[in-house]
Amino acid sequence: MWTYITVKSGSDRSLKPTRLLDGLRERIRYDHYSMRTEQAYVFWVRRFVRFHGRRHPRDLGGPEVERFLTHLATVECVASSTHRQALAALLYLYRRVFGVELPWMSSIGRPRAHIPVPVVLSRDEVARLLAVIEPQHQLIASVLYGAGLRLSECLTLRVKDVDFDRSIIIVRGGKGGRDRLVMLPLPLRERLRTQLAHARVLWTQDRSIGLTAVAVPPSLARKYPRAAESWPWFWLFPAETIATDPRSGAYRRHHRYAQTFGRALARAGAGAGIIKHVTAHTLRHSFATHLLESGVDIRRIQELLGHRDVSTTMIYTHVLSSHVAGTRSPLELLPGHAAGPLKLPPPAHADRKTPGGR
Repeated sequence: MWTYITVKSGSDRSLKPTRLLDGLRERIRYDHYSMRTEQAYVFWVRRFVRFHGRRHPRDLGGPEVERFLTHLATVECVASSTHRQALAALLYLYRRVFGVELPWMSSIGRPRAHIPVPVVLSRDEVARLLAVIEPQHQLIASVLYGAGLRLSECLTLRVKDVDFDRSIIIVRGGKGGRDRLVMLPLPLRERLRTQLAHARVLWTQDRSIGLTAVAVPPSLARKYPRAAESWPWFWLFPAETIATDPRSGAYRRHHRYAQTFGRALARAGAGAGIIKHVTAHTLRHSFATHLLESGVDIRRIQELLGHRDVSTTMIYTHVLSSHVAGTRSPLELLPGHAAGPLKLPPPAHADRKTPGGR
């Protein structure tokens, strides 16, 4: 698209002259952001540039940024979280890629964050959901609910992350780059052993044909070049097909895809007759809420979920059935308003005569 001169970041590391989006990707990878963050930031910077007639962002400023964000909010009616993500991408471009800090960057308006009440399934709904989901996705759904993992954390589990002797699952590089330990649900032990046996077959096939090893952290690959080919670093939930790595371009086996599981979970929710919006995170919400209802300390739940602050975990106290459904409504105390079947009036057309007196 365009080239630009060498710029410096706060760490005094200079980016080589390159195209705009390539420079953005280089900086994001240098800061060790996730692939999803990279895709989102590149998307919004591209949208911003196209909105202003493909002018270079260096020639734009605060008024142009606000005009773009106003368009998103008033014309496209995006959610506040989407609005904030677009703003974060543009601020990252100016601060980390261009290395500038302008007065308008701190004064630009930010939309108020909306914190929705989490969608929680009852225990019966979870059981119905797991009963009808397609067999190849049932174990992942069970791990999400049984251990409270995020979907990305579950799909990126390695063979070595499941410790049967200690009955724990090690979550590495969770949200915010934090590691944590969660329980290994007893009903899943044998099913996870079966999944490991299936993954071992795929790993053996890949080694026999000399396939490029699975993706591992770059620093580990430099220190232990053969680690990516070893069994402990293989995926617990490997994909059945082989694809190209979006960053390195290597042809290798990835873990299963989040979109595939998400669609399967939506189909299962409809098949189970659940009218709530069921996503992978719904199972995590249900895990936390059901533990709270069972009397588990909220600090312990915070550790299991990997929340930095307990205030994030406190939101689940608002959806406890014991606190909400157990509270009597004042309507129940009014005379003549006892619970009973609703009596509906007859349809408005019941007494009407059909044309011709029929």
